[in-house]
Amino acid sequence: MNVMLDHIDHADLEPVFFAPFVSSVMRVEPDWIDYNGHLNMAWYNVLFDRAFDEVLALIGAGPAYVDQQRHSYYTAETHVRYLRELKAGDAVRATVQLLDCDAKRMHYFVQLFHATEAWMAATAEVMALHVDMTAQKTAPIPPEIAERLADLEASHARLPCPEAAGRRIAMPHRSA
Repeated sequence: MNVMLDHIDHADLEPVFFAPFVSSVMRVEPDWIDYNGHLNMAWYNVLFDRAFDEVLALIGAGPAYVDQQRHSYYTAETHVRYLRELKAGDAVRATVQLLDCDAKRMHYFVQLFHATEAWMAATAEVMALHVDMTAQKTAPIPPEIAERLADLEASHARLPCPEAAGRRIAMPHRSA
């Protein structure tokens, strides 16, 4: 059976919030490789950010929202773990799990995976703030985005909290 979908106005479709969100495939660029022969730490953050940009677009807070409303999400804090080296040309995907949110903040966890071999390369735990870019201060999320964010949160509430969420950096105590 051949179904024609041309008559559907895709702008009227509500987003589907999978748990966790899975990004599109991204590729490690050759220029991102450092003198150690693997992906430089700064570029892991670019990959995390690109995955989160897809989530922002899904909830209606993507580039058009920033341009029209002059509001955006800014990263306030992050904790990154580098677990396995990525090399030039590696294909990766990220999962994004919303851990919590309120009227001005999003707390989320990103896991970066090799796209074909499925091993985890890195994780990031992030606190992002909703910011009025004109006033240069945090601002409440508008109702239409808050509604989609609530749907995303409800979908992700069924997931277990990642074991690495909430970790801190510390030196283990050594016995003398």
